[in-house]
Amino acid sequence: MATYLPITGSINAYGSRFFDPALGFMLGWVYWFSWSVTLATELVASSLILSYWVSEAQCPGWVWALVFIVILTTLNMTSVRAYGETEYWLSLIKVLAVFVFVIVGFLYIGGAIGTPIEGALKPGPEVFDLGPFHGGFMGLFSIFLNAGFSFQGAELVGIAAGETKNPRKNVPRAIRQVFWRIIMFYVLTILIIGMTIPYNDPELANKDGSVKSSPFTRVFIQAGITVGGDIMNAVILVAVLSAGNSGLYASSRALHTLSKEGNAPQFLSYVNRFGVPVYCVLATALVGCMAFIVSLPQIGKGEAYNWLLALASTTGFIAWLGIAFCHIRFRMAYNAQGRSLNDLPFVSRLYPFGPIYTIVVCVTILLGQGYRAFAPFSLKAFLSAYVTLPFVFILYFGNKFWCRTKILRLVDVDLDTGRSFIDMTMPVPDSASETEKKPNIFRRATAALSR
Repeated sequence: MATYLPITGSINAYGSRFFDPALGFMLGWVYWFSWSVTLATELVASSLILSYWVSEAQCPGWVWALVFIVILTTLNMTSVRAYGETEYWLSLIKVLAVFVFVIVGFLYIGGAIGTPIEGALKPGPEVFDLGPFHGGFMGLFSIFLNAGFSFQGAELVGIAAGETKNPRKNVPRAIRQVFWRIIMFYVLTILIIGMTIPYNDPELANKDGSVKSSPFTRVFIQAGITVGGDIMNAVILVAVLSAGNSGLYASSRALHTLSKEGNAPQFLSYVNRFGVPVYCVLATALVGCMAFIVSLPQIGKGEAYNWLLALASTTGFIAWLGIAFCHIRFRMAYNAQGRSLNDLPFVSRLYPFGPIYTIVVCVTILLGQGYRAFAPFSLKAFLSAYVTLPFVFILYFGNKFWCRTKILRLVDVDLDTGRSFIDMTMPVPDSASETEKKPNIFRRATAALSR
């Protein structure tokens, strides 16, 4: 969809274009809220990570949140190029760190490095056999929401398509890299952590919300590389700020699209000479200031963080659900209007299984992730799990009845506005930046590593 119709803030635009304006209204506000809360969540996480070096007594968490929100807002207020350059270097740091982490982890598991800690389990089968799938299937199922929160963001490729040079070439290329990055960033790292760090390690996050160290940091410490723990903790901080930076970008673009469609105050549609929706960035940053409140010790930052995490995860799954549904409607309308799939710049090979599978999984997680609230019944746990869902129906049906919107017929779906009418039989040219000059050797090397 993003290669065929590259629209900034595309999630709500596609909902309005392919199904019902009320769906676009709902998806836009849900997506804006999701990434706004994610921004707040990452700011809270940054203060927790910094407590590894500086205690709360020395510097309150809200100070760090204030510093980082100012930095991220400034970056997003300048230009899209500044955002892109920042993400490039932050991503490069993360890639290099994960690469080193994987090497160190396998060397430690194999016994090539590290001094065994007295009384600690040996890395490898001894740790893994301690309690694989602790809590059984339901324990595994209960972490789907948190795992989804960590992975949410892949859809940003589509969100940024409207501000991307040559989206017909660059968007598919970015998507194809996702598979290999999942293998390296998620599968390998979780495998190493699962074989080196016991699930009951007292140095990990506790129920009271304190965090002594992350599992990534613990791997370096147990391997006998103490300075590696400090470096990895710094990299985790970089990753958190990168997620916050992406959250501010994504949510401000969704809000800007809502404004252009008449679903948000008109003044939010203003953009500066760099094409940045200034007021949308500021409005989102204000929501991110929730981090100032929830990071206060008087409120209980651990509990508040869990609530923010649940809200961001739930709304993120709803956004994914909307993307999958829009994909089905797009293909149905495309076929109903007698168009050829050969004219699409990019075709999903798993259609229709892909979007149907996504819908089933997202609905299962959204409805089942709060099962612990029922045995015995806990009102707080129930609200934490399901408080978002009623607002989704209120947004959709409220807008539908207020604006009297109608579900579009497949033959009436607009598949041309915003489309590039370049002859699809022509080869896809390189972007302007690539044709004008080649990047230097250092740039090519770092780009190769990031892939």
